[in-house]
Amino acid sequence: MAVEQVNGKVISAPVAPGREVLARRGAMLAYTGDVSFSPVHTGPGGAGGMVGRMVAGEQVAMMVAQGTGTVHYGYRGLYVTIIELDGSGPLSVEADRLVAHDAALQSTVAFLGGQGLGSQGGIRGAVRGAVSGQGLFTTQLHGHGWAAVLSHGGTFAIPVDGSRPVAVDPQAYVAHIGQVDVAVSASVGWREAVGRGSGEAVQLKLTGRGTVYVQASEQKL
Repeated sequence: MAVEQVNGKVISAPVAPGREVLARRGAMLAYTGDVSFSPVHTGPGGAGGMVGRMVAGEQVAMMVAQGTGTVHYGYRGLYVTIIELDGSGPLSVEADRLVAHDAALQSTVAFLGGQGLGSQGGIRGAVRGAVSGQGLFTTQLHGHGWAAVLSHGGTFAIPVDGSRPVAVDPQAYVAHIGQVDVAVSASVGWREAVGRGSGEAVQLKLTGRGTVYVQASEQKL
C-alpha cells in the first residue's frame, strides 16, 4: 500500500516496521492500527536534520509514526501535494511547507546560494529570502520515497527541461525537484526589490532538468 491522496487537503500514509513516517507536529488527523508517535530529536537523516533546521531558524518540530497501520495527515486546512522522489535529484522545499515524508529519505539543510542550489548566492540569496518571506535556508530531501508539501489553493507542476528557463513568482513558489539551479532575477535594483513581493519586480529563474511546483496563490503560509 502506498501513500494516497484522500482529498485535496488530506493524505493517508501506511506505517510498518521499516516504513516509518516523519511529519510536522500537529499534522496527524487520525489513524488506524497499532501506531505510536514520538518526537524526533535528531531529525531525519541524523543529527544534521533537526539541528540544521534550528540553526537556520526553521524550528519545525517533527514527529515519527511507528508501528503498523495507516495515518491520515493534513495541516490547518491547507492543500497537500504528494511528490515522489526517484533518487535522480533532491527535493528542495521550505521547512514550513513540508508536512510529512517517508522516513527513509535523507534530510539536509542548504543555504540559499550554497552548494546544491546553483548560482544564487550573496545578495541574490538575500533578495530571495526577503521577497519570498522565507528564510535563507531550505530543506533538501534525498533518496527514494515520497514527501507531502503544503500550499494555498493547491499546486501545479511545470517541467524544467533545459530548453529555456522557467520563471516563478517567489510568493507562488512551493518546491522543486531534480537537477535544477535557481537564480533571482530582478527588474529593478536589489535595494528596491527587497520587501516587494510582486512577481513583476522579482522572479525566480529555474534552469536545468526537473520539476517546479507552484501554488495557485501568492499568499504565504
